[in-house]
This record gives sequence, structure tokens and C-alpha cells, in this order.
Amino acid sequence: MHRTLTRCVVLLGTLTALTVTDLSAQYFRQSSYWKTQRNELSFGFGISNFLGELGGRNQIGAPFVWDLEFSQTRPAASFSYRYHVAKNVALRLGLTYGVLAGNDNLTTETYRKLRNLSFKSDVYELQMVFEFHLYKEELGHVYDLRGVKGTKSSRVGLYFFGGVGAFNFNPKAQLNNAWVELQPLGTEGQGLEGGPEPYSLTQICIPMGLGLRKALNKQWSVGLELQYTKTFTDYIDDVSTNYFDNDAIADRSGAQGAFLADPSVYDARFPEFGSAGQQRGDPDDLDAYLFLKAQLHYKIVKYRSGSKKYRSRIRRQKIIF
Repeated sequence: MHRTLTRCVVLLGTLTALTVTDLSAQYFRQSSYWKTQRNELSFGFGISNFLGELGGRNQIGAPFVWDLEFSQTRPAASFSYRYHVAKNVALRLGLTYGVLAGNDNLTTETYRKLRNLSFKSDVYELQMVFEFHLYKEELGHVYDLRGVKGTKSSRVGLYFFGGVGAFNFNPKAQLNNAWVELQPLGTEGQGLEGGPEPYSLTQICIPMGLGLRKALNKQWSVGLELQYTKTFTDYIDDVSTNYFDNDAIADRSGAQGAFLADPSVYDARFPEFGSAGQQRGDPDDLDAYLFLKAQLHYKIVKYRSGSKKYRSRIRRQKIIF
């Protein structure tokens, strides 16, 4: 009887210890493990596309992505640092480079074709955004034990982001096999009497979008991110309002400036097209652009203890938060 009671006590104590250990491990993994990987670097490579007056589909300019011209897709690259302020919330500081372009010759819409404008611009965007991870990518089994095969998770992380940024651009047009900066020419009469003020090449923007992530191991993940950037300027392509007096532009910027302000094609059906006061752009439809990037993410593991035993235990974890 005494032996039986002793065995029961020992068994109960063992089960209790295992339960407490398991609960502690679960608490460690679920409540605080993400803090050891709250710093992360991301590298992205992909494409960019412009949403504005120039180019577009074979129709009068349409808002958002309905006016996307796929043939004007250009390369993009990015680098960012991410800091997880909570398990599912992160603050990201990033720098993205892209090329934006548009060309009226790519559309058969009558007025765009007659306007005959084109541009290209490098864009550098610095952004600060908040990410909300609806759910996060996970690996399969918890422990990395030799010879033990756990079920691999097929779950992919999904997040949304939005914030504020600043970007720099510099529209150029090609003339005689050379790229000419358009902003100094005042192609819509900027800086001339009766014309608007010159526009700034650095502007505020609002980047927003969504992304997918898939874990490769504890520290490396791959992903795909789509970003739409709303701007507060209509001059990324140097086109916004109406044609200005071309003679006044020629007096200030020369024949080159006058031609790039109005390279329109003459059509007898529209003899007044391109004259001063005629519509050149739409100031109510501000410019925007898109980035689509494949990304590689690297979590910087920070060990909170100098204990080798603790560090060994962390390294063997197979959980991604």
C-alpha cells in the first residue's frame, strides 16, 4: 500500500512537472519568442509602373489601375528595415528605387495620340509604414530533431501596410537621342507671367499595399509585395493643366523647350489642338505609381541570455512569429 501510494505521488509529480514545462514552453514560444526576432532586413527586386496622364490604355484617362500600360513596366529595387513593435504589428523604414515611364504613341486614343508626349523618370522613395500581419508564416514541427519528420505547414503569411513617405523624381523626354530634363523648361508656363509656380521635384506620398510571405527556415523568408503609392502632385510626367503660349516658352527656354512643350501632331479635324489654353492634362487626377516586388527577408536573432544552454535551445526552435 505504501509503495503504491509512493508510486502514485511520483507519477503525479512527474506529470505535473511535464505539464508545467509544456505550458512554460508554450508561453515562451507564443508570448515572447517573437521578441528574439523582432529585427528584420528585407531586400526586394521587381517592377514599377506609372499611373498618370501619359500613355495608358486606348481610352480617355481612367482612375487607379484601369489606365495601366503594361508595356511601360520598368525595374524596381528596395531595401528596408523592419522592427516588430508587437507580435503582429511592425514598423518598417524602407528605400525603394524605380523607373516610371509613359508614352502617348502607345495608345490609339485620338487625343492622346495627337498630344504625342512622352517621359521617363527615376524615382527614389523613402517610406515609414506600419504593417499589420493578419496571420504570420509558420514552419511545421516545433523541434529540429534528427530523424524526426514533422508535418510541414503550408500556411502563408499575409500582411497589409500603410504609412507616409517622400519621393524624388525628375521627368525627362528624349530628343535627338538625348534625355532632356523637363522641369527647368517650364513646359506649361511655370515661372512665366500668367503661368503656375515651378513644381518641386521632391514630394510627399502615401504608400499602401499588401504582401505574402513564406518561411524557408527560422531566419529566412521569401515573399511577394504589391504597393500602390498615392501622391499629391500631378507633375511626375510633367503634364498637368493646359497648353501655354508656345512663343513665350520659346523666348525663355529656346526652340528645344517650345518643341517639348508641344510636339503635337497636326490633324485637320482639330486645328486648334495644342494652342494656348487647350487641355494638356487633368489637374484633378493626381499621379500615382505601383511597385510589385519579390522579396527576401532575414530575421536578426537576438539572444537575451549569455547562457550557452539557452542559446542552444533558441537555435533549435522551429517556430516563426
